Amino acid sequence: MPAQIAYDGFASVYDAFTSANNYEMWLGGVLLPELDRWGLQPGWALDIGCGTGRAFDPLLGRGWKVVGCDVSTGMLSQAEEKFGDRVQLIHSDARFLDAESICPSGGFQMALLLNGVVNYLTEAGDLERVLSGVFNCLGHNGIVVFDTNTLHLFRESFGSGRDEEMSARGWEWHGLATEVVVGGLYEARLSGKHVEPQIHHQRHWTPDQVDEALDRCGLQPLVTYGQREENWQIILDAPLDEERDSRAIHIAVKGGPRG
Repeated sequence: MPAQIAYDGFASVYDAFTSANNYEMWLGGVLLPELDRWGLQPGWALDIGCGTGRAFDPLLGRGWKVVGCDVSTGMLSQAEEKFGDRVQLIHSDARFLDAESICPSGGFQMALLLNGVVNYLTEAGDLERVLSGVFNCLGHNGIVVFDTNTLHLFRESFGSGRDEEMSARGWEWHGLATEVVVGGLYEARLSGKHVEPQIHHQRHWTPDQVDEALDRCGLQPLVTYGQREENWQIILDAPLDEERDSRAIHIAVKGGPRG
C-alpha cells in the first residue's frame, strides 16, 4: 500500500504543499461547467481519493451532496477537521469500493478521481478494479471524470533531478527516473519540513488503455481533453497532446450518452 503509507505521512502538510492548486478555479470554474454540457445536474457526488477535501468546497457551494473516500486515514482526519458533518467520509481503498454501503438511493450522479489518483494505480488490473467499482456506484447516466498525468508531466516531475516548482516552500521533490517512456512506472522522493522521506510510485496510462478499461467496465468514454495552463488560466483542448499538455481529462458515462 505505497500510496497509503506516503499520504499518511504527508497529511499534516498536504494542504500547504498543494496550496497553489486552485480547486475553485479548476473544478468549479472549468470541470463542472464542462460536465454541464453533458446535462449533469447537482446531486450526489463521490470523491474517490478525496484526500483532505480540496474538492469539497466547490461541490458544496454548487448544491452537491458529497461522499468522500480515501485509503489514507491521515488525509481523512484532516478532511474531517475541516468539514465535520457537512460531508460523509469513508475509509476505503479505491480498488475495493463497497457500493452497497456507500451509495445513496439511485446511485451517484457523479464520481471524481482527481489530482493523480489514477496514476497511483500501478499494478495490472488495478484500473479495471477501480472503474468497476465506479460503475457499481453510479446511477443511470452517471458521469465519471478523472485526470491522468501525461508524458510531459512525468518528464517534468519524475524525470531524474529536482523539480524546482514542486520543491518550493521548504520541501524537496526529486524525480528518480532516468528515462520516461509510454506506459512506464516512475518514482519520486519527497522530503522536507514535517515529512519523513518517502517515495511516490506512479504509472503512465495511455488514453487507449484508459478507454479500453472504461469499455470493459461498462462505462462509455465521452471525451478526453488535454489540460494545460497558459497565462494563469486552465485550458482544456482536444485532441490531447501528451508532449504539450500536463494532464489528460477523461469523461465517461454509465448507460449511454446524454441528450
